[in-house]
Amino acid sequence: MRAISYTRFGKARDVLAMTQCASPDPGAGEVCVALAFSGVNPSDVKARAGARPGVTKPPFEQIIPHSDGSGTILSVGAGVDPARIGQRVWIWNGQWQRAFGTAATHITLPSAQAVELPDHVSFETGAVLGIPGLTAAHTVFGNGNVTGQTVLIQGGAGTVGFLAVQLAKWGGARVIATARGAGIQRCKDAGADVVLDYTAPDLAEQILAANAGQPLQRIVEVEFGRNIDTDTAIIAPNGVIAAYGSAAEMTPRLAFGPLLFKAVTIDIVLIYLLADTARAAAIARLHGALRDGALECPVQSIHALSQTAQAHESVENGGRDGAVLIDVTK
Repeated sequence: MRAISYTRFGKARDVLAMTQCASPDPGAGEVCVALAFSGVNPSDVKARAGARPGVTKPPFEQIIPHSDGSGTILSVGAGVDPARIGQRVWIWNGQWQRAFGTAATHITLPSAQAVELPDHVSFETGAVLGIPGLTAAHTVFGNGNVTGQTVLIQGGAGTVGFLAVQLAKWGGARVIATARGAGIQRCKDAGADVVLDYTAPDLAEQILAANAGQPLQRIVEVEFGRNIDTDTAIIAPNGVIAAYGSAAEMTPRLAFGPLLFKAVTIDIVLIYLLADTARAAAIARLHGALRDGALECPVQSIHALSQTAQAHESVENGGRDGAVLIDVTK
């Protein structure tokens, strides 16, 4: 099979290289997927760059990056229903704690990590459902239905935030989102009821005013460290802050007292480690929203496999309006 791999940390153009290697036959409980698309996420480029705290060298001699992807099951191992052969699927955790991910023409992995893709859903959308889709679904619905609640989506114009806005609206919530610049209209297009500029000095007051002075039950948070003071001011008693990022401030300080006396739950979300029941619930939510035509997964750019370095650079540059994908067939 053709694949992009790296053996050392560094800049994308310096360390990513095309290689030819054997596609492993599926073992017991596994499937081999002929991939169509591979999704590139910020975690993929950070891992390749060696930007994870405390990690000084790659965990495997050779790594094929990327956790997300989509394709068709080519063969199955013992214990897997042969009827799965030919099934269209999307992939989660392709390269999580494994050497070989989805930046290749094929991937062999446990059957459960190849989820049947609904017939009407494109392979391009399928390649976005892993990290962005599951993160959005779990941060919105991780504690159950949000019908009748007001949900704040901090950073609603980002890849996860844009999906979270749509999912929360589909789930029956009233949605307040934060963004800036062109992102404000993007959040409105996703269905947000109110969109506020997150750079406003009186953001907490604006959020409460937009909710008739009432605190909010749930916050989906992309920048926990930077926004914790605002979140503390506007969260309701027994509310949940579901935080999936804190890139701007990785060592946040917070006021424990106000959070304590509201009995706030801080849910730190790392989608790779989601429990089986929670993952199944998030998958069901994603498929339900897709079935109802309530979820759009925009794609900013599609690159050939040989252009994976450029795709990594696109993700590193930020400011995207959609996912970055690799067409592994080209």
